[in-house]
Amino acid sequence: MTRSWLTFFKITLLALGALGWMPIAASGVGAGVSAEQKQKEMEAEVVKAADAPSADLTKLQCGNLVYAGGKSSICFADKFLTDVATQTNLNVGKTFIPVRLDADNVFDFPFCVWSGEDDFALTKKERDNLRKYLLNGGFILSSPGCSDPRWDTALRRELKLIFPEYKMVKLAMSHPVFSIVNQISRLTDKHGGPAFVEGMEVNGRLVMVYSKDGLNDVANAKGCCCCGGNMIAESVLVNVNVFTYALLY
Repeated sequence: MTRSWLTFFKITLLALGALGWMPIAASGVGAGVSAEQKQKEMEAEVVKAADAPSADLTKLQCGNLVYAGGKSSICFADKFLTDVATQTNLNVGKTFIPVRLDADNVFDFPFCVWSGEDDFALTKKERDNLRKYLLNGGFILSSPGCSDPRWDTALRRELKLIFPEYKMVKLAMSHPVFSIVNQISRLTDKHGGPAFVEGMEVNGRLVMVYSKDGLNDVANAKGCCCCGGNMIAESVLVNVNVFTYALLY
């Protein structure tokens, strides 16, 4: 009887596996905790940390925006900051500092990343701060988590509301942002196809770089369960260049 039961159990597991389902504990994540839930918990920790950001402002710090009341992302890797510190003479903080877009201390950060998933809408205070931030010297590097089209649509909608007089345009590969540190002659998606990034200029100054495909460098993002979507293969090189360009131009 016992042997028959074990045989039945093994056959059942094999059948479930073939259907794409396995018990959570068998996935290696831990009993009762999915990868998606773990990511949400880590994102909640980022949001909480933004209530009292701890940053050494003697260094050039990169903020990780918390927005739309309580959205953020852990799916944007901070590895490029270490690369900037190694490849340039800039005194760079090597980790992201969570900061709320609607808070006054967002202006302490000359550079921020902005990412996430799903639809969203900014509050009036967040819209006001974003406009003030970019018009007065701030810079944002942005892309959706997992190439999420809903997030892309929401971001474009918000930018049209906040900056009706400015547009996002495709950046030519001759732009100095592609050569200031790393020489980047072309951009490709993870399938090897051509890719591009967009930028927004204010009075001739580039204030934002954006990719709908992704610059998140998900492979180096701790705790992210995202597949990376159609991420740009040269994302780390681009991010190093963008950060350096933003601080020097």
